[in-house]
Amino acid sequence: MVRWQPGTNERLQAAALELFASQGYEQTTAAEIAQSVGLTERTFFRHFSDKREALFHGQELLVDAFLAGVAAAPDDAAPMELVGAALESAAQFFPGERRDHSRLRQSVIDQNPALQERERHKMSVLATTLRDALRTRGVTEPAATLAAESAATVFGVSFTQWIAPGETRSIVEIERGVLAELRGLTAVAPAPAARG
Repeated sequence: MVRWQPGTNERLQAAALELFASQGYEQTTAAEIAQSVGLTERTFFRHFSDKREALFHGQELLVDAFLAGVAAAPDDAAPMELVGAALESAAQFFPGERRDHSRLRQSVIDQNPALQERERHKMSVLATTLRDALRTRGVTEPAATLAAESAATVFGVSFTQWIAPGETRSIVEIERGVLAELRGLTAVAPAPAARG
């Protein structure tokens, strides 16, 4: 009988990612994942409802980090300042040493439409949860929804840049640049000069 060991979730997640990357998501079974770390299939299902969750487990911690940034922002922060605070707070989940893992995980997701849909759902949940937090802070509509959707978009664009081959900047640095780009898009353009 296999004894419980600390870090079982992490071991199963690492094994799942490795197997998904080497032999394909559809071709990998929960039993294979469990066996690769000396556990039973039953143990796998004690930790994850299905093999997909081995890739997405813990997303609530990322959402919580976004919310912590909103909560910690000054009371008089404008909606886009709240977005910036949320992004900075969530960046803690993506230190440089996690980049290779994130690249591999994304490559598995990119090869499977069902996983891509799950990833989109995750971003939708993030935006909805942020919108509710912004409303609680007194941000009215449609500003709360626009700001929350902007946060999810900036995060998505930044993450894609962060995992790009050869990228070395921190995710915080990338997020700041993408957020500045977004703000630039919404800046009021100068009125055209009158023709004389």
